[in-house]
Amino acid sequence: MRRFRPHGHKQEHNKPRVPFLPNFITTMSLFCGFYSIMFSLKGDFRWASILILISGFIDGLDGRVARMTGTTSEFGKEYDSLSDVIAFGVAPGLMVYLWQLNAFGRLGFVAAFLYVACGALRLARFNVDTSGSLTHFTGLPIPMAAATVTSTYLFTEELAKVVGPMPGTVSLAILLGVYIVSFLMVSSVPYPSFKHVSYIKAHPFQLLVAGVLLLVVVALAPAVMLFVLTMTFVVGGALWSAGAYAVQVGRQKKGLKGGSHEHIPGQDHHI
Repeated sequence: MRRFRPHGHKQEHNKPRVPFLPNFITTMSLFCGFYSIMFSLKGDFRWASILILISGFIDGLDGRVARMTGTTSEFGKEYDSLSDVIAFGVAPGLMVYLWQLNAFGRLGFVAAFLYVACGALRLARFNVDTSGSLTHFTGLPIPMAAATVTSTYLFTEELAKVVGPMPGTVSLAILLGVYIVSFLMVSSVPYPSFKHVSYIKAHPFQLLVAGVLLLVVVALAPAVMLFVLTMTFVVGGALWSAGAYAVQVGRQKKGLKGGSHEHIPGQDHHI
């Protein structure tokens, strides 16, 4: 019997690590996403949106806690992605479908499914991408896509209190917006990542003051400011990427023209 003990002891060491604290935080995020689905099925889209936003806040903690406590693991990485599919894929997809997209029939159903599918593909690509940059994400992160959907609902509800019922064009704009957000998730558009920014480490006090001011501004009009912030990130990131690409193409064209003039023998450049 003794000779089998070392083998069993070795098997225990080969078991995958399942840290408690970061995975419990991930479970809290998953719970909020599932609870949001329950509210969507009841037609309470306000609480459904709020719970998705809470889930997004919690989702930003598990990875940081794991790195701070030295408890990162492959199990936690995969579990976090599965949780994100529910909390930021299925929950907002179902919410926006029951809220607006069901009025468009199959087109609305396809939009909701495309959102969930693109979110899952975005997470799968993130998990297998070993050459990703520490300063930006490739494609719109799925938590920001979910924040875009939920903040749009909260903003339109707040706007309806002031101007009355929304016109039908708003529903069409939401349908188009879901398609655009779905495309941005699986695109190669770079979006900034604030996890490894050197300026944050070098100026912690200034950023703390800026964070307090930002909280004050959001507290004045939460629904409006959340919508403005999310749309600034989504649209601003896409426009910045398009501008950078245009500048790069322009420089390449100038380089090709300059190179063609330099390598043509006997040509008089003064004519």
